[in-house]
Amino acid sequence: MILTKAGDGAEGGGISLAGTWWDKEALAIAENITDSFDGVLGIYAFRTLPTSRIQVRIEKLTTKYGSPSISDIEEFSTAYRTRLDEAELAKTVPENLSLEVSSPGLERVIRIPQELDRFKEKPMYVRYVTEAADSSSENDGVFRLVSFDLETECCTWGLADVRINREKAGKGRPMSKKQREWRVTTPFDSIRLARVYTEI
Repeated sequence: MILTKAGDGAEGGGISLAGTWWDKEALAIAENITDSFDGVLGIYAFRTLPTSRIQVRIEKLTTKYGSPSISDIEEFSTAYRTRLDEAELAKTVPENLSLEVSSPGLERVIRIPQELDRFKEKPMYVRYVTEAADSSSENDGVFRLVSFDLETECCTWGLADVRINREKAGKGRPMSKKQREWRVTTPFDSIRLARVYTEI
């Protein structure tokens, strides 16, 4: 199983180019298309693959959690495909590029610290590193954001009231007082991954 990584150009958002001769042109066209939507749509993730494939995840900047509608995805896809066809004829990108446009997904990765305020009401799966005197260890959990401070560059987390945490107190029971009061503070740079957590 491949773990989602922040900035992987896919579920983790960001831009990941394969290093082909047409990468930058394809990205420039995509950015140009989002500009034509006047601040409504943005690129959440963009990835090119050596197999002449482009994967784009778009977000709707005018909604709180950035989820685009099916018609947003279709509109962007149609506009981008038209421009790619023109670029293919001009030979600035290869012929027969395949294009895949989607949304960031339910469990989107949260950019730290830029999107903390935006997603603070959502439970988050967080993977972070704890440094000790001569070693470090990786920890994870499903948390709720208690607070964050841009000056000290730290977040304080509590346990989210979700099934996976409640079950630790015993099946069918609410979270214990100890669980409700538990806190951990993590520097921004110790967070390896933070994504929206959805109960299945």
